[in-house]
Amino acid sequence: MPRLEMVGAEAARDAGGIDPGLLGDFLPIVVEAAASGRRLRRPELRACGERGAEAALVGVPLRALVDLYLSACWRLWEELDTGSDAAQVRAAGLAVLRAADDAVAALAEGFQLARNDLSRQQESTRRDVFDVLLAGGPPAVEATGRAADLGLDLTSPHAVLVARHDLTFDHPSLTSVPRRLESVLSGRHGDTNPLVATKNGLLVCIFAAPDQQSVALVGDRLAAVIDAVAAPPGSGPGRAWQAAIGRTRPGAAAVRVSYEQAGSALDLADRLGLDDAVVDSGTLVVYEMLLRDRAAIDELIEAVLGPLRAAPGSASAMLETLEAYFASGGVATTTAARLNLSVRAVTYRLQRIGDVLGLDPTDPAHRFTLHAAVLGARLLNAF
Repeated sequence: MPRLEMVGAEAARDAGGIDPGLLGDFLPIVVEAAASGRRLRRPELRACGERGAEAALVGVPLRALVDLYLSACWRLWEELDTGSDAAQVRAAGLAVLRAADDAVAALAEGFQLARNDLSRQQESTRRDVFDVLLAGGPPAVEATGRAADLGLDLTSPHAVLVARHDLTFDHPSLTSVPRRLESVLSGRHGDTNPLVATKNGLLVCIFAAPDQQSVALVGDRLAAVIDAVAAPPGSGPGRAWQAAIGRTRPGAAAVRVSYEQAGSALDLADRLGLDDAVVDSGTLVVYEMLLRDRAAIDELIEAVLGPLRAAPGSASAMLETLEAYFASGGVATTTAARLNLSVRAVTYRLQRIGDVLGLDPTDPAHRFTLHAAVLGARLLNAF
């Protein structure tokens, strides 16, 4: 009788030191098959499939599992007494090879089915944690441990990116973007992994943000991933997308706050016509402040800019001039370049605006009031 325990131990060592118990009853079955020339029976193949599933669940690589069974077979062959008859030796050899072949096929099937089930369970868990964190409240705090199991440490600073695409991220041509973004960001900062998924056609990424460099990296990686995705036929080049990132904070409850900030920043960027690929919500705080008191901003717009409606000429052109002037830091030459006008034309418009409003755009004492009113008018599409 061959030394089956020793064969199993040596085969396990060949496979990288995995558990020889994963062989189950395979070795005595092969001994019997070699003696009788039979193939593995269905219950025996089913047992091999179960060993494959067991290996998948405990994290044993399929390569190592296959190595274990193949090493066990050739080591067992050295121990078998097949006699001296050539036909008998050949029959025994064929039986061992068939047993190895059938066992490995059953192992691989069981392993893959278990991995698929595990993957579905993990994806379900990831989605559940993702939705709970975005919803906020006590359940989000309770999900901190599950988030850590998924590789996201919420006790450290983190932020949320929200991106939109004119096709929406549910479009078939863009469904790979979340997975690709997650892949290029995983382990970048302290071995922490992001949570990336789509929600209402938007892409949402919860990520570790230990410093400003890490925040910038997420925007850069998103741009690279989207650029790498082939555009659908007929879509044309340069499909529009834009993203915004909420402020950075620690704690599970901060996820919803950062998520809402990012969504609000996207809306503001659209209202303001900002063309930045990635908008930092922190730079739009002043606009949020203006919108918090709608009655006050309406009153400011009407009191400061209302006379433009009754003035000769285009009120929208004068408002556009003010916007460009303030965006250019009060430099007439830069304003002229933005508007494709001459400096003389810009200077004339500014003088005309000052005459109509009674506030001089070039006067620092008047500039803040005018700028606030112009921002409010843009946000509320008042002109």
